[in-house]
Formats: sequence, structure tokens, C-alpha cells
Amino acid sequence: MTTDTPRIILASSSVYRKELLSRIISNFDAISPDVDETPFPDEEPIEHVARLAESKALAVAINQPKAIVIGSDQICVLDGQILGKPGSKDKAIEQLTACSGKSVYFYTSLCIIDSSQQPLEPSEITVVTTKVQFRELYVSEIERYIEREQPLDCAGSFKCEGLGIALFEAIESKDPTALIGLPLISVAKSLRRLGITII
Repeated sequence: MTTDTPRIILASSSVYRKELLSRIISNFDAISPDVDETPFPDEEPIEHVARLAESKALAVAINQPKAIVIGSDQICVLDGQILGKPGSKDKAIEQLTACSGKSVYFYTSLCIIDSSQQPLEPSEITVVTTKVQFRELYVSEIERYIEREQPLDCAGSFKCEGLGIALFEAIESKDPTALIGLPLISVAKSLRRLGITII
């Protein structure tokens, strides 16, 4: 493995992804990609989230030569429908009420591009699935939770790394960090394949 670590760029403005990546990489830049996140007609959720990770990575890589660019996206799916970020208290209450007692699926995608290689192509694209089983929630619990944690910028209206964990019966995933927004097991594996020392 090389001892000279190339510049690493996270193609994201998410504070959650920045915090996650900082757990395994001490020195990286974050650049917000300008990408339209509107789903294509009849696009399946996994296809949608994989495409967005690639689009974000490419949008940054094209202007950043000689860098390893990390793109990621996440969507929350309940009964086949994508749940976006609530943005308001009323919408968060609506989302969590709909999730009560149900299984919700989170798809977290990862795309890594080495921009020193031309043409620009992903080294790989990964999608990690997380199944969250919500317990039966009382309206009063939902309202207290939203008031305390203010999860208005989170798909599904919760923060699993905080009080939101108390909303669940179970979580099933091969990578617990995927639910927060960036699958670190997959990130570390991909970076090692590119010759970057993590530990």
C-alpha cells in the first residue's frame, strides 16, 4: 500500500456524513455537489439511490483532479413509497405516525471515484440495506421525541444515533453506520482497494 495518501473529498454538505467519515479519515475535504435529486419515472428506490451517489461523486470529481471522491445518498422507504426529509414538525409527526408498528427500509449508497483515472468511472457502487422495525408509537411519544431531538433534516424523522433509537423494536443491517448516512465498512473496504491505509 502507498504511504502517500491522495486528497480525499466527501461529495456532501451533510454534517452527519462529515462526522462519520472523520471516524476513519482524519484529513479530507467536503464539497457540496449540485445534483438534481428528483427520481426518474418508474425508477426503483435502489436504482435511484445508487444513481444519486454516482451523480454526486461525478459532479465533484470532474472539477477535482487527482482526488478520491466519495459520493453517498440515502432514502427511506415505507410501503414502497420514499419518505423525504420532513422539514417541519407537522410532517415529522405524519411520517413517524405512518411508521408506527411497521418495517421501514433505508437504502444507503456509496460511490467512490479516483479522479486521477480517465475517463471518470466509479471504482464501485454499493447499496447497503437497513431494515428498521418501529414499535407501536403513541402520539404523545412522537410529539415529545420531535420536540426533544428536532429531526427535521433526517429522512424518516429520527436520529438513530440519539434518542431515536428508543423508537425501534429492532434494526437489521450489515453496517450500523449506514443508517446514520454513510456505510463506513464499505468506505474502508473501498479505500483499501485503492491502496489507502486506514489503520
